[in-house]
Amino acid sequence: MSTSEPSSAADVPWQHIFDQATAAMAIIDLQGRYLHVNDALCRMLGYRQDQLRGLDYREITHPDDVDPDGPTESAQPLEKRYIRSDGAVIWALVARTYIRGDDGEPLFHLSQIQDITQRRETELLWQRSFANAPIGMALVDLKGGWTAVNDTLCEMLGYSRDELLSMAFGDVTYEDDEEQGTNALDDLIAGLVDSVNIEKRYRHKKGHPIWVLIRATAVPGADGRPAFVVSQYEDIGERRLVDAHLAHLALHDPLTGLANRALLADRLEQGLYQIARGDGTLAVVLADLDQLKPTNDRYGHATGDQLLIAAAGELRKAVRAGDTVARLGGDEFVVVSVVADAEAAQSLCDRVEGHLNTEVFLDGEPFALQASVGHTATADPAATQESLLHEADRNMYRHKRFRRQDRH
Repeated sequence: MSTSEPSSAADVPWQHIFDQATAAMAIIDLQGRYLHVNDALCRMLGYRQDQLRGLDYREITHPDDVDPDGPTESAQPLEKRYIRSDGAVIWALVARTYIRGDDGEPLFHLSQIQDITQRRETELLWQRSFANAPIGMALVDLKGGWTAVNDTLCEMLGYSRDELLSMAFGDVTYEDDEEQGTNALDDLIAGLVDSVNIEKRYRHKKGHPIWVLIRATAVPGADGRPAFVVSQYEDIGERRLVDAHLAHLALHDPLTGLANRALLADRLEQGLYQIARGDGTLAVVLADLDQLKPTNDRYGHATGDQLLIAAAGELRKAVRAGDTVARLGGDEFVVVSVVADAEAAQSLCDRVEGHLNTEVFLDGEPFALQASVGHTATADPAATQESLLHEADRNMYRHKRFRRQDRH
């Protein structure tokens, strides 16, 4: 081995290690002048070594970040800005350590500098995007607590930032909607999904509900496991009102507000499913108004429409909550109900008939509401919707014929 080659790392001159280090470093005297700088620092700041040596580091420090008391040893690295030779400003993370003599007194500072401009720009972009987003945004910990919220979310919910940061999302969630939010967070934490979209109700500070679309994404930590959640909140109350209105129009008769044929078919299918589980008997009651055409001919269609609306109101009075009342069109109405047995189905038919054969007032004038009513009942889940409506219709026409015979 050549005698010029070092036998260990201890034999390598410190200047070689210092100069060839990939990390930017400098030795500064106690007054703040550069005594020695390495090439990595020169590349970072855009200066030659001879331009930096003897220069006070404060001369290339951003004016807002100058420490007037001079360099000191710090337990934690500090973030500051430097001005490069071309005038560009960079952010740096600076760690300073004293180099001490044998007596322990400080002789110089060793500064290690890391360019963090890209990281700071990314952080600033995130902070501004978060703070100024037109939708609510929040950081959520793995227990559902808000750890950061923007102004939009505060305004949406009516709480101050301090109030929200002392709460978890469950504190403002309606009880019926709490489970889906908790399940979504559990799925994110478990890594089953990377993001979720849910619609739920939050309670405004003043007490009223707010429908919110929430998009939540898990952010992994150093170990690759979810560390926290980024959530976005969009107030969709108006959209839900529009959607609910459109859905209502699609499934309800526009004149009476009763179910239309599409919704009736769905409710019949649900009824057959219920009786397949042994829940009872499916009753289908069909009614036909006897006086609609004469009313239209004598008083006009506007009065006929009022008669239909009055009939719909009487039908609602005759049924239980959860029963379906539908208008097939024209002067035909249908009631669908799951009842205990055939006797209960007959009782329902009798109630409907009683309410549709009564006196109603249209524009303050009394009108005789008259209808023929029939029904069918089944406990057979294999029955079809068509057969049930057909049997109820046949039963109704038998009653209609009897009524005519009685009048004659």
